[in-house]
Amino acid sequence: MDKIKVKKLRENAKLPTYGTKFSAGADLYACLAEDVTILPGETKKIPTGLAMEIPVGCAGLIYARSSLGTKRGLAPANKVGVVDSDYRGEFMIFLHNHGTEPQTIQHGDRVAQLLVTPVFTPGFVEAEDLSDTVRGAGGFGSTGK
Repeated sequence: MDKIKVKKLRENAKLPTYGTKFSAGADLYACLAEDVTILPGETKKIPTGLAMEIPVGCAGLIYARSSLGTKRGLAPANKVGVVDSDYRGEFMIFLHNHGTEPQTIQHGDRVAQLLVTPVFTPGFVEAEDLSDTVRGAGGFGSTGK
């Protein structure tokens, strides 16, 4: 897979771009008619103006941009968005303001990054027993690290 079909739903939408030759995630851009201000503790829907055809056997994962998170306190509300290969609607970014100051998003701002990755979809079968491991049923922090 070296190309993903992208449909512009609005003329002023911007196609995803990679920041550098070796960037894993492609930047997604806000497609807005007017600025959107996100108050502290608030979540707002930011449209991208794009629909995409994620290849079968893959998923699009929408992650925060590190600069938005660390400098402005903005990150996707659901932490990681999962876009299935059969979804053809507009990519929306639900940005949450974790900071203490209002943040304004303008048309063309980079608001998230998209990683396209292979996925496995195994079936599930009920079992009486599971194989033993050193960790066993130990939960969070059980490995001592």
